[in-house]
Amino acid sequence: MRYRHFLKLFSAGTIALSVLAGPALANPVVVFDLGSGKILQHQDAFKRWYPASLSKLMTAYVTFRAIAAGEVQLDSPIKVTKHSAGEPPSKMGFKPGSVMRLDNALKMMLVKSANDIAMAVGENVGGSQAAFAERMNAEAARLGMNGTHFVNPNGLFSPDQYTTARDLAVLVMAIRREFPQYVPWFSIEGLAVGKKAIPNYNLLIGRYPGADGMKTGFVCPSGFNMIGSATRNGRTLVAVVLGEKSAVTRAETAAKLLDQGFDAPAAGSATVTTLAPYGDTVSPNDMQDEVCKKKTPQEQSEAPPVVAKNVPKSPYQEKLDHVPTLVAVGLGGATGPAPKAILDQGGQEYADVPIPSWRPDRPAPAGTGPKIAGSAAQGDQPAKVAN
Repeated sequence: MRYRHFLKLFSAGTIALSVLAGPALANPVVVFDLGSGKILQHQDAFKRWYPASLSKLMTAYVTFRAIAAGEVQLDSPIKVTKHSAGEPPSKMGFKPGSVMRLDNALKMMLVKSANDIAMAVGENVGGSQAAFAERMNAEAARLGMNGTHFVNPNGLFSPDQYTTARDLAVLVMAIRREFPQYVPWFSIEGLAVGKKAIPNYNLLIGRYPGADGMKTGFVCPSGFNMIGSATRNGRTLVAVVLGEKSAVTRAETAAKLLDQGFDAPAAGSATVTTLAPYGDTVSPNDMQDEVCKKKTPQEQSEAPPVVAKNVPKSPYQEKLDHVPTLVAVGLGGATGPAPKAILDQGGQEYADVPIPSWRPDRPAPAGTGPKIAGSAAQGDQPAKVAN
């Protein structure tokens, strides 16, 4: 009798889960309710995966913590080092020695997913890439992200930089709950850098009802990763999707998972923090051949592919149905104190960027000091630009 009762309960639970889950998925996912932490759906949640630019969420979190600790301020200078300037795209392309406000740097990092800016933030806030990576790993350990390890702040491929869908869910909860003041940054529709408009790679923003974050990521070994969040009727759901085949399919998958979550009541008792590890947790998945082999450079990019006019488009490839609001960012305007991590014991700033100076045996002519360009671009300055 007990065995038949168990089977009956197990069968009922399986049916309930299958209704919520929909068709089987081929890659790691976690869908959860941000308010309660309850998991609505998960698959391969503890599978080791390369995070790509989802790493920048931890870079942001460490920086938010540094701001809260008084180590740095939103208007503190972030200087582009020779090392950070040499990082490969996606990047802003500022020259070594360029200086910007920390808040502008974070927006470029989160919206443009700029690798050079993420590295500059890490080096300035942490003192060096290695020191900042130590802080990333310390925060991961403190949060219970036991399947995660970082070596750089931007997510460029390294076999020693990995995470899991479940751990990313933990990180999202920490960011959204501890630092609500920065949540609007994750839903910026685009940036204005001078006359140039840079759209958000998160194709849900402005297209999926209620979309309000958070980040995308791509390197060939990881495939197309995405964390998408949306709020409807006071309820916020988050979908973590790893290893999709394109920028469009990751948006479509995230949207479908969010739809399923909003249509279904919260079921089960497992939460992001209580879900027990399962499956293979140590073997990384490499999608290099599947995603990038024999594909054009355009297909190996976070930018959605351009399709012919007579070919049906995904709704997430369509232009926005409104003029997007862009936030102006740029160099200059950094009037706050230098990050404490780049000051020596005497309070003097040090960096690996040699700043040219006038010959000491001759008087310096006017205007030969270090220049900070674009000082008009400070803070949030909404602008309307056609997409």
